[in-house]
Amino acid sequence: MDNSFQKFLDTYLDVWRASSLTELIEFISEDYEAREVTGGNIIDFGYEESVNGWKQGFTFAKENIAQWNINVISILPLREFETIVILTATLVIQGKSLDTANLFFQTFKRNSMSDWKLVRSYIEAGIPYVSTNSALFNIKE
Repeated sequence: MDNSFQKFLDTYLDVWRASSLTELIEFISEDYEAREVTGGNIIDFGYEESVNGWKQGFTFAKENIAQWNINVISILPLREFETIVILTATLVIQGKSLDTANLFFQTFKRNSMSDWKLVRSYIEAGIPYVSTNSALFNIKE
């Protein structure tokens, strides 16, 4: 893996954990496109809607004095200057994790100025979450 990407990813996740909207915006491409699935409902959105969503999430986290629990599941190079990161994110409020998490497939691309930017996301939101080392998700058959 490209060392510049790992440094970028570490900073991106630190900014996310700090709920810093002004810093996070710098990591998102203005051409950003995403799809979110919540309870079977599909929503496609772009940059402006994304920024609004992050603002809502960060406001909620700050108002509830919550911490982000973000787990990187996998980092996969797609193309020479494009990498996808699969991760989960949930909030911990007063020491207790929420019962649900979001599963993110986030694609980052290095632009002509050699900056990594978030360009695409696919998000499964509100899925059952178990905070253990043996299982990230509690899927009942």
